[in-house]
Amino acid sequence: MLLEMAAGGFGDRVAVGSLDGGLTVKQVFDHAGVAAQRFRSANVENVAMIDITSPSLPICLFGASWAGLPFVPLNYRLTNQELDALLERISPAIALMQPETQERTSGNLDVHSVTRDELVASSNPEIEIPTDWNMDGEDTAILLFTSGTTGEPKAAVLRQRHLVSYILGSVEFMSAGEEEAALISVPPYHIAGIAATLSNLYAGRRVVQLPEFDAEKWVELVRSESVTSAMVVPTMLSRIVDHLVSEGTDSPGLPTLRALSYGGGKMPQPTIETALKLLPDTNFVNAYGLTETSSTVALLGPDEHREAFSSSDELVRRRISSVGRPLPAIEVSIRDEQGNELPSDEPGEIWVRGEQVSGEYKGLQLTLTEDGWFPTHDGGWLDKEGYLFVTGRIDDVIVKGGQNISPGEIEEVLLQHSAVADAAAIGLPDQQWGEKIVAAIVLHEEQEADEGELKDSVKEKLRSNRTPDEIVFLEELPYNETGKLLRRVLKEQLVDLGDGSTV
Repeated sequence: MLLEMAAGGFGDRVAVGSLDGGLTVKQVFDHAGVAAQRFRSANVENVAMIDITSPSLPICLFGASWAGLPFVPLNYRLTNQELDALLERISPAIALMQPETQERTSGNLDVHSVTRDELVASSNPEIEIPTDWNMDGEDTAILLFTSGTTGEPKAAVLRQRHLVSYILGSVEFMSAGEEEAALISVPPYHIAGIAATLSNLYAGRRVVQLPEFDAEKWVELVRSESVTSAMVVPTMLSRIVDHLVSEGTDSPGLPTLRALSYGGGKMPQPTIETALKLLPDTNFVNAYGLTETSSTVALLGPDEHREAFSSSDELVRRRISSVGRPLPAIEVSIRDEQGNELPSDEPGEIWVRGEQVSGEYKGLQLTLTEDGWFPTHDGGWLDKEGYLFVTGRIDDVIVKGGQNISPGEIEEVLLQHSAVADAAAIGLPDQQWGEKIVAAIVLHEEQEADEGELKDSVKEKLRSNRTPDEIVFLEELPYNETGKLLRRVLKEQLVDLGDGSTV
């Protein structure tokens, strides 16, 4: 329905790709319609995508819904065994994948493959396509598998009504000018990639895709394609800032970039402050959301960034580390372990409620409460003005001497040190305290800092029980491709399985 509206309203606009060779909105509509017929005739239950971002993404996404089948983008970086396990769970299926990916999957699975070229070549614009899709909002639109860091990946269920509610509640139809272009550099199996595809098409904004992120290529694309908006994760923005700084005073900057949104992980305050200095004419937006909430539920807008950045009031200034306020259609509540609501400035678990919130996993019990609240398993608090601060996953809390300690507050202090480029605090086993605090530090090139001064910086700003017991210096921290810090991988790196001591 959203695609049909766009095709009828501005079908001749380029939807994806360069102005001189991309697919128009009407072409995406036609291709999606033919793809839907192909998906239906395959007699499958799901439409999978095991591929990098390409113009095939919107064709598969809309074609699957047109055919009444769930769209299931899978992580192409998984091992062969992991891919087979997920494909077995969604079989019978038709899957978009290139020949080299086909060779990685088992021939015993009930999976029909189609390549990018085949998907587009099979679409004949002259064929009349009936708009005969199901309008039931309860139909499953997308299945997104979680990372599975604590066990078998779960398939989050996003129904048609969840995604449509998100788009109608956050995007104005045909609100983008014809000259606007959005750069998408997150993979298709991430909710941000799905949300960006839907929202930009509905707004009428051309999408430019960068399948594999590289800071230099990202900057080049912004300049060559006159990109006006983009979305990145914190690690991406850090590398973009470093690249722009390396260009020196002769850097042309990013003059066309009007808006830059970021999310998907904790943004180091020094990084966003440097970005604000480098790109004073760019509107920055911090977006917080989860797969289970169909993307964004809270935003820190451009004016709030500038106000926090320039304010001398410490309470206002700290909001640059927040994720802003909930969207109009979203409610946020902070709860204790018993589910009781907590007052302002008191940390607890973030609960959210709204039409776009799913909280459902395929084959598992619904995680929503009876009155529609979704416990996110993220920790955080709300200040008195309603700004939401996210401290990290509840599971990542360090329990030292019976006290719960948030890694996020320690990391925030460490990142304020001029020599620190990145930091992570984790809990490791300790006979006396149950867990000890170990901080892993990455220093800027040619910068130095010793363990004592870093500990003192935390002790000065936080209570003494928050001070790291140990500091470990690393060349880099482990992240996945969507900017999520892999704390369990970091623990494995820091723990000698023989005696539990750090390396």
